[in-house]
Amino acid sequence: MPISVCWVLLHWFLSKYQLIKIKLMKNMKYLALITLVFLMSACVGTGTENTGLVTLSDNWQIQSSAKAGMDGKTISGTGLSVKEWYNAKVPSTVMGVLTENGLYQDLLTGTNYKDADRTPFDTSWWYRTTFSLSGLKNKQVGLLFDGISYRANIWLNGKQIATKEEVYGTFRRFSFDITDLVKEENTLAVEVFRAQTGEPNMGFVDWNPRPLDENMGIFREVFVKITGDVDLKNTRVRSNLNTGSLQEALLTIETEVSNLSEKAVKGELKGEIENIRFSIPISLEPNEKKIVSVGPDDVKELKIKNPRIWWSWDLGTPELYHLNLKFVTGNQILSEDEVTFGIRKIETYFTEAGHRGYMLNGKKVLIKGAGWTDDIFLRDTPESNEMQVRYVKDMNLNTIRFENIWGTSRHIYEMCDKYGILALVGWSCQWEWEGYLGTPDDDFGCIRSEEDMNLLTQYFNDQVVWLRNHPSIIAWYGGSDKLLRPELEKRYMALLPEIDDRPYIGSAKAQVSEITGPTGMKMYGPYEYVGPNYWFIDKKLGGAYGFNTETGPGAQLPVYESILKMIPEDQLWPLNDTWDFHCTTSTTALNNLNVMTEVVNAKYGHATDLQDYLRKAHLVSYESTKSMFEAFRVNKPETTGLIHWMLNSAWPSLYWQLYDYYGIPTPDYYGVKRANTPCQLIYNYGDNSIYAVNETLSDISKLKAEIKIYSLDSKLLSDKTTDISIASDTSSKIVELDNKEKNTFVFLRLLDNKGKQIAENFYVLSSKQDSYDWEQSSWVGTPMNGYADFKDLAAIPEAEIGINVVETTEGSKRFIGVEIDNKSQVIAFFVDFKVKNKKGELLFPVFWNDNYVSLLPGSTRTIKCEMESNVDMDGLSVVMKGWNVKEQEIRIK
Repeated sequence: MPISVCWVLLHWFLSKYQLIKIKLMKNMKYLALITLVFLMSACVGTGTENTGLVTLSDNWQIQSSAKAGMDGKTISGTGLSVKEWYNAKVPSTVMGVLTENGLYQDLLTGTNYKDADRTPFDTSWWYRTTFSLSGLKNKQVGLLFDGISYRANIWLNGKQIATKEEVYGTFRRFSFDITDLVKEENTLAVEVFRAQTGEPNMGFVDWNPRPLDENMGIFREVFVKITGDVDLKNTRVRSNLNTGSLQEALLTIETEVSNLSEKAVKGELKGEIENIRFSIPISLEPNEKKIVSVGPDDVKELKIKNPRIWWSWDLGTPELYHLNLKFVTGNQILSEDEVTFGIRKIETYFTEAGHRGYMLNGKKVLIKGAGWTDDIFLRDTPESNEMQVRYVKDMNLNTIRFENIWGTSRHIYEMCDKYGILALVGWSCQWEWEGYLGTPDDDFGCIRSEEDMNLLTQYFNDQVVWLRNHPSIIAWYGGSDKLLRPELEKRYMALLPEIDDRPYIGSAKAQVSEITGPTGMKMYGPYEYVGPNYWFIDKKLGGAYGFNTETGPGAQLPVYESILKMIPEDQLWPLNDTWDFHCTTSTTALNNLNVMTEVVNAKYGHATDLQDYLRKAHLVSYESTKSMFEAFRVNKPETTGLIHWMLNSAWPSLYWQLYDYYGIPTPDYYGVKRANTPCQLIYNYGDNSIYAVNETLSDISKLKAEIKIYSLDSKLLSDKTTDISIASDTSSKIVELDNKEKNTFVFLRLLDNKGKQIAENFYVLSSKQDSYDWEQSSWVGTPMNGYADFKDLAAIPEAEIGINVVETTEGSKRFIGVEIDNKSQVIAFFVDFKVKNKKGELLFPVFWNDNYVSLLPGSTRTIKCEMESNVDMDGLSVVMKGWNVKEQEIRIK
């Protein structure tokens, strides 16, 4: 059994064992341990096939070099006591490890971060681990680092194998031949140094405070690679899909084959993709390295008929294939490589107005996504990654923008592959502004020296090669706010055709590169609040036309339970500087809640307490965020893409998030989910009309659109039903509304030909429109000089809601079913549901099919919530509360 397979099995078993040891009786643990011993024995008993990757993730310790007080030779030697060191895992940063060890408790609460001491990170820190290997006779052994921040001295078994003058640069990958140093028992020591001013490190720009340690550490995975005299690496699979028929694809496999010995080698390159198998003879001279390409001319089966195609989830199924590649001599496997890939084709196009759009497998796709950030101390785990990608899909979004090539491993991109989420990947504006990098900037940012341009070219090569097999990634962005310096972009363009075939976009802003032409993007904001009508009526800035790479309505406050975690009790109300500290770190704007408070006061009336403020602020951002996505859908084909700024938060934040730092969705989450329902009825604030939108690949006919309009006192003003059909990928106007009443509730339902509901939508409207001071627009946004009036919402009568909660199962999935009955003659408005455990804490992740709903008088409805299969049901309850609905807590049956 190859080591790579054994470690996968071992990793799987250990993860399952954590569940076993909790759930089984005490004596059953011994059976589990016997199984573990069996797996480990299988991994070391295969002599000639002892090849593959060993992941060095556990059994690390770290300590400050000032406290360790020893040199690398001693630290990487035997017999060293590490009792005073901190237990660690890799990937990690120093701050990530220290917080996991209980240091810096409550650091992110209140304003504690202001006074945090950065001086412990002025010195270097040591990472140390020991590991065992066996069966190394006649083997070649390499040591691989996928990412170190920012510099490192590396020692193995008392010998220095690399210096910090050689190992530097966050986004470089490093490989070292340790064949002559490695033993059965080994000690690896890595001395890491934090990035200094002017060094192009990763960055969070103005999203949150800078990490105390500047993310110093071994922040990506470390491997020991064992091979025979031949090594396979950097394997990739390119697919050329016939987008006309979707019935044929040509696959080309490329791999780098290296002879690590002083003698010539002959063998076979053997590959397997499901039922496709091939063998290609290869001859290598001593120390020769070559790129081997295998295509349909070499192996006819690589011309695939009726391929399973990788689609984004909203257009189809994200189908994946797996390639196993081996170099074999006689009956010995000298090296092997494995790749998961998808068959798909990405292209870009330009609209008549010059806006760039994307095509997936020959179909235009409206990009609907949000901007990702990692945790402030890079503490995301595979579990948290998967949860967040599931959130993206649950919101009916199809894209994540990774501005900074995030991720402590490839896992986050594997999750995008698995769930059918498109990924836009590129560099942050961290290196484009003096305020972040610390060196002077110009029109092309701060990267100007020959040394820095060489480093960034190496960055680009290493990251593209590292990630290029992920079908979810559809473009590389060279810059964010600015274009690359032409000399640097020339180097990128000389390199890229050799290593990948995805589109390259010069910047996320509307610019024209002398090297790569127009970007076709726009970055005009807004980043601060604008009303729901802004997105429909603006035609020059951030409104619904073209491709807006980052925009959003500013403050997006977490729910009350999350606020209690981030704001100390004695500072909860009224709002104060502690709240402002958890806005953005921009020095010019977006660093307080003044705009949100002004909007709340003007639209809904002054808040009487914190709960009242949150209720109104949640409705403010919910409606603008929802409308933003709806406008981009209604205005197709003039729109090509929208990236909400942002998806998540690196620390407890009040700005730019669809779910908060603690993993709890904000109300905006559910507005986005409703707005992006694949077939939906949408109110256009610009022309006061209802539109039907269909973003599926199929025409849909024989539908019914129900439109009901109510007064604030819940009197029915209008009731219309219209028969409609919606062609694929279109938006069409159905009917114009009469909006003369001061305030109205609008209910929209879309039904199929059997009367089954496809989608539901809801609005509260004002006859007075939001208005704007367009001449004062800036990068922040467009100031408002008039507000829609919803103050009468404060006086709507209380609604009486009956509720019944039951647990149900569907196959392996577990659900909470919430049956709600509006027993009153008034509309129940903006009603939300939460699940709490027996400690009173919010349960997450949970996936509601709808939330923040409104119910017509006398109506009933059932809402479902999917839970994780391992949730302890003991003591769970559902909490319901609405704008005009008293809070109820119901124990789950």
